[in-house]
Amino acid sequence: MTRTSAQPVPATFNTPKTRTAVMSVAAATGITLLKLLTGIASHSIGMYSEAAHSALDLLASAITLMSVTLADRPADEDHPYGHAKIENLAAFTETILMFGSVVWIVYESIHRIFEPNVVVHNSPWPFAVLLLSMSVDFLRSRSLAHTASHTGSAALEADAVHFGTDIWSSFAVIVGLALNGLGSRLHLTWMRLGDPLAAILVSVIILKVCWGLTRKAIDVLIDTAPTEMHRKLLEAVGRTEGILSVERLRLRSSGNRFFVDLKLAMPRNISFQRSEAIKEAVAEAVHRLLPEADVITYAVPRASNKESIFDRVRAVAANNSLSVHDVSVQDWRGHLHLEQHLEVPETLTLRAAHDLATTMEADIRAEIPEIQSILTHIESEHSTIERDAQRTSDRALEVRLREIANRMPEIVDVHDVTMNRLGGALQVTCHCTLNDETPMSVVHTVITRLEDAVKADLPQVARVFIHPEPSSDNRR
Repeated sequence: MTRTSAQPVPATFNTPKTRTAVMSVAAATGITLLKLLTGIASHSIGMYSEAAHSALDLLASAITLMSVTLADRPADEDHPYGHAKIENLAAFTETILMFGSVVWIVYESIHRIFEPNVVVHNSPWPFAVLLLSMSVDFLRSRSLAHTASHTGSAALEADAVHFGTDIWSSFAVIVGLALNGLGSRLHLTWMRLGDPLAAILVSVIILKVCWGLTRKAIDVLIDTAPTEMHRKLLEAVGRTEGILSVERLRLRSSGNRFFVDLKLAMPRNISFQRSEAIKEAVAEAVHRLLPEADVITYAVPRASNKESIFDRVRAVAANNSLSVHDVSVQDWRGHLHLEQHLEVPETLTLRAAHDLATTMEADIRAEIPEIQSILTHIESEHSTIERDAQRTSDRALEVRLREIANRMPEIVDVHDVTMNRLGGALQVTCHCTLNDETPMSVVHTVITRLEDAVKADLPQVARVFIHPEPSSDNRR
């Protein structure tokens, strides 16, 4: 499992989010007081509704300030996913309060429609207060939206949308007051309904915004994955080289942070280091879409459609924590025969090594039923450092080695010949140059023939190590 995430910033009151939230609280306080005093003076239900709306704005701003301050606190033992969902809980709380205000405004408006004796005092002050309110709402909506776009704050984004709609609700009240005043001058009673009707219009606007905020807050609180983002992540991760398939992608949000949980199918014969590199590439693909996401990846080994029978044999060996080489498969009249060299630690006994080989052969037959017979050559692999090695030289032996190589037309030359004595045994190493385009199957055959010829002609040589290299790399 690999997990990558951006570190959350400790809570502080000196961040762009909190500074913007504090200014919003201050603006909401002043506007609420002005609207309330104007409503009392004018007896306008529209102004009362606007005052109630602004009071809720003030409460919403206070909740937002508290939530953005607490949401940035780092994760702890009780909150391993952090505290960012406080913002979403705060948004849900705001919507409950807004629903309550809608009920009250509609009730008072209907009551005012059927109680025509209530007189609205016409005055320029409500218009001045509402125009001031619209200006303030416009400025703080822009400020909130700007900060939300830079910080990814869900609470500030919701407030920006909320206060943007306040401009239209204030405009509706202005229209209602204007109709009421005009009706008074023209002695048209029906025009006085403009004030309560404007209040009802304000409540509809509040209800619409409230419904959108409620759905968004609930979706986050119940971990509803954004469908479009889920699709984009699947496409981005699926394009990552080395991935066979995305078996599971779980996406959840908390405040302005996302948590991505991925289960990835990878070829079973790749190395651990390669799988980790693929996971890092997957995390980078996710972060290109969600820069602050916390990404957890699980790799599961799967058989690839491109696997050859040799890949499947090596995969079985790797699953048994073993290594094989010189794998050969022959077709004997429709029956496949497998030969392989199994590497085991030199400290094992023959019994233990044979048991390992038997277990692996049984697994190979289960995995690849078309293989009818198996012959395993068990080899010990060195697990201790050979000490007291002594460098030596033998000009006659080196000349003989070159003569042997010259008999093989595929070999261009032999160079960098060195000799060592290990515990009395002579070991010869050299570099062997072949043509660049020589297939590896031919390279292996040539090197094996050279090793066998050296040991046959020079019995004093116990071990031969030959490094093949292309002629274009020969820098002698």
